[in-house]
Amino acid sequence: MPRPDAEHEKLARLAGTWTGVENMHPSQWMPNGAEASGVTTSRVAVGGFTVVTDYEQRMGGQVTFVGHGVYTVDPRNQNVVLYWFDSMAGQCEVFRGSWDGDSLALFSENPMMGHLKLTYEFQSDDTMNSAMDCSQDGEAWNRLFDSVYTRSER
Repeated sequence: MPRPDAEHEKLARLAGTWTGVENMHPSQWMPNGAEASGVTTSRVAVGGFTVVTDYEQRMGGQVTFVGHGVYTVDPRNQNVVLYWFDSMAGQCEVFRGSWDGDSLALFSENPMMGHLKLTYEFQSDDTMNSAMDCSQDGEAWNRLFDSVYTRSER
């Protein structure tokens, strides 16, 4: 039976309950920008081969966005793969990328938003910065949001 490798073990850093404040930058979906709160609950699953995550965003006390993701490692190239489902798209978005030290950068492309870049940067074991950028051409990027999350439970 196969066993998770070092790349799978890196994904375990995402496990736990993370809470934070999100700075939503002005965009076509939110012309004035806004501040939101986010909670992500993630767990190691499938014998250590995946991390399963559920996300909820709130503004003004109301749930405004929810998502569900599964992170894993592609054994062919050791890239991290995120299969993401959310209340905005209603379909699966596939992100691919890799670790560089304490940072994970994942990329995707879709007709509605163009190129997407999702980044996680661990400042410590229990503090993580996250950001998403979008681009129509893959060259000039615009920030959609940035946030700082603190892990409250492992």
